[in-house]
Amino acid sequence: MTSHRSSHPRIGLALAGGGPLGAIYEVGALCALEESIEGLDFTACDGYLGVSAGGIISACLANGIAPRELCAGFIENSSAPPDHFDPAILLYPNWREYAARLRRLPTLLGEAAWKVLVERRSLLGALERLGRALPAGLLNSDPLAAQLKAMFSLPGRSDDFRDLKRPLLLVATDLDSGDAVPFGAPGWDHVPVSRAVQASAALPGLYPPVEIDGRYFVDGALKKTVHGSLLLDRGIDLLFMLNPLVPYETGDAQQLARKRIPKLVEGGLAVVLSQTFRSLIHSRLELGMRNYQHSHPNADILFFEPDHRDAELFLANTFSYSHRRELAEHAYQATRADLLHRAPDLQVKLGRHGLQLDMPRLLDPTRRLVDVWDTPNRRPLERSLLRLDEILSLLETRARQARAAVEAEAQAQAD
Repeated sequence: MTSHRSSHPRIGLALAGGGPLGAIYEVGALCALEESIEGLDFTACDGYLGVSAGGIISACLANGIAPRELCAGFIENSSAPPDHFDPAILLYPNWREYAARLRRLPTLLGEAAWKVLVERRSLLGALERLGRALPAGLLNSDPLAAQLKAMFSLPGRSDDFRDLKRPLLLVATDLDSGDAVPFGAPGWDHVPVSRAVQASAALPGLYPPVEIDGRYFVDGALKKTVHGSLLLDRGIDLLFMLNPLVPYETGDAQQLARKRIPKLVEGGLAVVLSQTFRSLIHSRLELGMRNYQHSHPNADILFFEPDHRDAELFLANTFSYSHRRELAEHAYQATRADLLHRAPDLQVKLGRHGLQLDMPRLLDPTRRLVDVWDTPNRRPLERSLLRLDEILSLLETRARQARAAVEAEAQAQAD
């Protein structure tokens, strides 16, 4: 990789999906990154890219809503409307489609009976016919789009890609062709930002496909996990990339003794399916990361994701919002610890773009994102132990960094 960098490096941000849990993780991680890296402002990036839940966060940042403001609106719910995020908007049943499908049921039953009794078709074929009575999505995503539209209609913001001060790309998948479509790019920038977010986050089965210009779109992660090349192709020099969902690694025997799920199969069907889904999307991400090294060798990519041995995040329900404060705080502290662990390498890469780690902040064990200790499921002793464990973890990381610095200095003197 060349060491030459322009005096005004172009910084980009790419956020993958992961349901409400993914958005919660990204808010916590973004707060940690922005507060721990001097000169970094996530509302002033030279390009934003979002997929699925990551599209919600990216669209807000491109509209000038800072990570701490996102935390107030999405995590602490302390913002004034419309920035106050009500999780109920994610859970509206799709009553209109339920009714439309039920009206078709008598006709479909008659067609199925005809195929079995008259045409002597198989029962399975008849049941397949009845499958058309099932809705294309269980929930209605229109309330989400309406809230985002209200948020982006405030002064200084915009629901129009063309009026944004910073480039924004939101990726969705064309259901009929399987093609990835970057809303915000030329030819697709006439679509309202809120509508594009709705399309990008339309997880098949959960939310119905979103119709735009006579085409139907679903979750942008169907083709790729992040689509980072869309930003890199625009000349981004430093790309921050976040991925919330990772497969779980059980680790060695000593680690297993401390885990709540020493064997994933003990968690039942939900855990097995979660591990399978996470493994599939992460394998695509790993392939993409390797390709970026060859296709964009002059760009630095700083990639952040949860520790694969993090049982707390793995066991959390992807669509749960009730423990958002704890999970956001967990992501915040885990990202700070990750920054400390990777500090020597990160300092070099950040330095090439006029940024640097704020070590006093990173080494301050008292820094927090939110007050999570008022949650009802944490007993006083457990709260104290969790706080102590976080402080000890940061102190342990600090000690490792100090030892590494001493060893490096001794090696330099020896050379």
